Amino acid sequence: MSLAVEEEDYTKLVMESEPEWLRTEVKRLFQELGETTREKIQAAEYGLAVLEEKQQLKQQYEELELEYETIRTEMDQLKEW
Repeated sequence: MSLAVEEEDYTKLVMESEPEWLRTEVKRLFQELGETTREKIQAAEYGLAVLEEKQQLKQQYEELELEYETIRTEMDQLKEW
């Protein structure tokens, strides 16, 4: 077999197998994209949960601070008696 025939055979083999390889690669990339998208959505959901918890804690802190100031004022008034 001459070199030109071997190159033609190789080229034919590559050309015939390339569409299948591309389909396989596209399928793999779509699966990877789907997985990455799910991971990002999950991270965003966790982030939102953390922000909500932070807001609740901030609200609780403000309520406790107000209660503290109220009690402190009442104690100061009782000391004046």
